[in-house]
Amino acid sequence: MENGFISFVLEHIAQFFSYTAFANMTIGHLVMIAVGLVFIYLAIAKEFEPMLLLPIGFGIIIGNIAFAPGLKIGIYESGSVLNYLHFGVLQGVYPPLIFLGIGAMTDFSALISNPKLVLVGGAAQLGIFGAYAIALALGFTSAEAGAIGIIGGADGPTAIFLSSKLAPDLMGAIAISAYSYMALVPVIQPPIMKLLTTEKERTIKMKPPRAVSKTERIMFPIIGLLLTCLLVPSGLPLLGMLFFGNLLKESTVTKRLADTAKGPLIDIVTILIGLTVGASTQATTFLTAKSIGIFVLGAISFVIATCGGVLFVKFFNLFLKGDNKINPLIGNAGVSAVPDSARVSEVVGLEFDKSNHLLMHAMGCNVAGVIGSAIAAGILLSFLS
Repeated sequence: MENGFISFVLEHIAQFFSYTAFANMTIGHLVMIAVGLVFIYLAIAKEFEPMLLLPIGFGIIIGNIAFAPGLKIGIYESGSVLNYLHFGVLQGVYPPLIFLGIGAMTDFSALISNPKLVLVGGAAQLGIFGAYAIALALGFTSAEAGAIGIIGGADGPTAIFLSSKLAPDLMGAIAISAYSYMALVPVIQPPIMKLLTTEKERTIKMKPPRAVSKTERIMFPIIGLLLTCLLVPSGLPLLGMLFFGNLLKESTVTKRLADTAKGPLIDIVTILIGLTVGASTQATTFLTAKSIGIFVLGAISFVIATCGGVLFVKFFNLFLKGDNKINPLIGNAGVSAVPDSARVSEVVGLEFDKSNHLLMHAMGCNVAGVIGSAIAAGILLSFLS
């Protein structure tokens, strides 16, 4: 009787243990939990994109708490709460909502006052197509290469949107890579900017942006939508929401809607997208040779994008005279990491001339980069889907 009771107790203890994370944990899970802790450290201690890295880092930890299959708690298990929340990522629902909020909080005046900055934003998209070509050469499929290449735009929502359409199985690695490099903008870009520019170029002073009328600001999102989406209709989900959010802001008659879009709505979606993207990095599906390759290609694409923006400004200046010349230090802001890459332009510029403020000019390139990366995503989606 006593032996039977002990056997009963031990059997149930063993059964309980089989359901704990300790029984199902692998080295891969521990590695990913460590990565999540690094993200949280960078968000809190270094303040690297905390609004993104903190939810992603915590999501990585959530996604790598190992469990026995069949409990319907994992992000990849049909019917689980996390699986339902992840639906917005898989189906590309969250990114357009993020773009709505970005449009509602963005001032396009710097771009409207100096339209040639659109070209700088376009040149920085070179990183997307450069990484696409390299990924193809390394054996990725054309759809996978297109999804990987978009990392060069330094735009997390666009990367998620495109990868959800072209390479859903790589979405976790692509999204984590995109957001990681966005957070590291202040670390990666300054050395490249200094390497590619001369002392004289860094001290170029640009004339102040002209005043932009309310009519121009209202007309911009309408004209911008027509010009971009009539040309690239596949970019409509992102560009349509971006310009709609901006019209809500600039019309001044829908302040409540604009405040909701740029405040509670974008905050809620940022939490959901960060947490679920992080949780999608389960070690059993995430730690692969492809994921490592994506991180390397992401770094390459980001470097190419930064170089493309800076070098294009240097080339463009050959055709400009006097105070129409552009400081090449704002070329890095052609990537769409808003507003961090524009802040980098300002900080690096002030290192060489304390009176040379480049922020407003860089913001023109920055918002052009947002539009440019969405257009590039639309082009890739048109050809590769």
